[in-house]
Amino acid sequence: MKLQRKNGLRATALGALAVSGALVLTACGSDDNAPGNGSGGNSGEKTAATSNIDCGDAKGQLLAAGSSAQKNAMDLWVKNFQAACSGVEINYQSIGSGGGITKFTQGQVAFAGSDSALKPDEVTESQKVCKDGKGINLPMVGGPVAIGYNLPGVENLVLDGPTLAKIFDSKITKWNDEAIAKLNPDAKLPDTEIQAFHRSDESGTTQNLHAYLSASAPNEWKHDPKSKSWEAPGGQAANGSSGVAAAVKGAENSIGYFELSYATAQSIPTVSIDTGASEPVKATTENASKAIAAAKVKGTGNDLALELDYATKAEGAYPIILVTYEIPCDKGNKAETLPALKAFLNYAVSDEGQKVLADADYAPLPAEIAAKVREIVPTLS
Repeated sequence: MKLQRKNGLRATALGALAVSGALVLTACGSDDNAPGNGSGGNSGEKTAATSNIDCGDAKGQLLAAGSSAQKNAMDLWVKNFQAACSGVEINYQSIGSGGGITKFTQGQVAFAGSDSALKPDEVTESQKVCKDGKGINLPMVGGPVAIGYNLPGVENLVLDGPTLAKIFDSKITKWNDEAIAKLNPDAKLPDTEIQAFHRSDESGTTQNLHAYLSASAPNEWKHDPKSKSWEAPGGQAANGSSGVAAAVKGAENSIGYFELSYATAQSIPTVSIDTGASEPVKATTENASKAIAAAKVKGTGNDLALELDYATKAEGAYPIILVTYEIPCDKGNKAETLPALKAFLNYAVSDEGQKVLADADYAPLPAEIAAKVREIVPTLS
């Protein structure tokens, strides 16, 4: 992995879960070294997780690309779907949300994965490839964006929105800064420089962190809360969630952000967030679910884009959350891939698809939202 020093602006921005073993997925994006990546075939007997999968008329190859946040979930879904449905190959490229949307609007993939909903101009672009239709946002995966750190001798680090904003904006540069010490009175904080890592690629994970910092620290964070690209000065850049996690793992006195599954897989400690509730909130799937459950649908028609409350102060609600959307055409999907598209998405949002992810650090979709997605998938045409 190459780390690049930041020059100017750098590129970077509910539930379900996944760390997987060998599988048939060909992931040729930025997160090839992410936990659970591998290759295999459609061999083996069906397990309980695959026995209820309805393959329909699915056949051939289904191409998709996008979010690295959901890669570990996608790996497990692909493994189970291909084990149940012979003759189908799902190829998901983990290249970041921005890259996935670009491939989708250029007609290169059947669906994109994105940690932020389509922007109006992206919807317009999608109409060029979705005959008589447009791209729609279908929430499928959710979970916490963990703030991982590597600070020997310091356990149970607590930070709040304003302090995180100043760290990532290069306004707090030492670990023993007064603001960090105040939140961690019992910690022995070293007088060392903070190495802050961020995404180099356009990322929905970055966008969700931007949204949290903007909501929780509006006086400290002046950058665009909707940007998928990293805009703050300083810091070092790495490609994909796996790249940032590997960078933090390998560098003492560092801090970065990535999905919880990457922290768990590499035993990277994570920050608890002081939200103003009675106790700091740990980055867990259960705590993320409490925040995600308050999400409201802001999309119209078959579009299920969600509005998240990043400034929540609810007890036990972890505020740095994301929802990854699968983005297909509502109408105008290619006839040769439509059966596989519908069968795969139907499995991913099914009870079985959500349950198999429950131990892999993503948060289950709220039942009401999952039910709406299940109604829409069969109508894709």
